[in-house]
Parts: sequence; structure tokens; C-alpha cells
Amino acid sequence: MPGTRLDPVSLILGASIAVKIVMGVLVFFSVASWFVIGLKLLHISRARRETQAFLRAYDNATSLESIATELGNFAGSPLARIFAAGYSAMRKITGGAKAKLTEAESAHVEGVARRAASEEVNQLESWMTLLGTIGSTAPFIGLFGTVYGIMDAFISIGNQGNANLPVVAPKIAEALIATAIGLVAAIPAVMAYNYFARKVGMVADLLEGFAQDVAARAKMGGL
Repeated sequence: MPGTRLDPVSLILGASIAVKIVMGVLVFFSVASWFVIGLKLLHISRARRETQAFLRAYDNATSLESIATELGNFAGSPLARIFAAGYSAMRKITGGAKAKLTEAESAHVEGVARRAASEEVNQLESWMTLLGTIGSTAPFIGLFGTVYGIMDAFISIGNQGNANLPVVAPKIAEALIATAIGLVAAIPAVMAYNYFARKVGMVADLLEGFAQDVAARAKMGGL
């Protein structure tokens, strides 16, 4: 009599409760990972696009005041928010008048701009911790499901008193499926984390340099 045909769906549906929980957690991790990846791609894409536009306006502007009137056009640019922080600090010092800043006043403006840059970097890094956590833990959660499935297979062998393939195969197969799901969840998360970390590192250098540039222009009276 031919044996029952096995397939991944029937193995998942017939898996033990512990393995099903492991698979459920890993599927949730995978969905969460792709959701975060999508959000971060949109976030970084918008920031890069509007930053390029802002830099063109900033380089062509004859004064900081002229740039300040256009900030609403660059709401998604981290540089625009850094500029807004530095410009606001300069206005408070000068009372709105055009005047060159002293070394101490310029250092204050630069400090404000640097803090704004740090906040922007933190914003760009948001949710990246989740990707790193999923990438590092998902394989081990999948491994737990594998170990439990193999242990369950040996228990079945002991209870039934034989090691026939129909007894062992389903348990081992469902255990390997748990491992596969763990890798499916972990690999994109790790790749995305490394990609975003590299992008954020490049942007962080740009933000730091821009904060210094804003302070330097403020020192010259906003020219």
C-alpha cells in the first residue's frame, strides 16, 4: 500500500505545537522585517531626493534668509532641519539683524547644528535595531525548532519501537522547514541592516560637515 504523500503544507499543518509556534514567530519576524525594509527605503529615498534639491538651493542662495523662506519645500531633508536649527540659533543671538558672530556665538550655533545632525542620524537609524535583532536571532529560533523536531522524531521512534522512514521523515522534515523559515527571515534582515548602516554612515558624514558649514556662514553674518 503506497504511503501518504508528504508536502510542505501538510507538514506545517501537522507539525507539533512547539514547532508551529516557532514557525509563527519566524513568519511574524519575516513580515516585520520586510515592512521595516520598505519603510526605510522610502524614508532614505525621500531624504536623499529632497537633500539634493536643498543643497542646490543652499549653494545658490545669496543669504541664509533667502534659504529660510524656502524650507517648506524641503520637509523631508535632514539638512533642511539642521539648517533650521542653526538659523534659529543665529536669529536668537542677533535678534534678527544681520551681524557677524563672535567665536563664542559661532561655536554656539555650531553646537546647535551638531545636535540637530545627531538627532537626524538617530532618526535615520530608527528601526534598524529591529532588523539587526531579527537577523541575529531568527536562525537560532529556527534552530530551536529543528532541535525540537528531531527530538520529537526520536521520541516517536522510542514509543513505536521502530525507526521506519514513515515514522521519522515527517518529524525531521518539519524540523528542517523551521530552519528554512528562520533563514528566510534572517538573510534579508541582515542584508538590509548592512545596506542601511552603510547609507546612514555616509549621510552622517554629510550632516556633520553641513553643520559646520551652517555655523561658518552664520559667523559671516548669514552670507
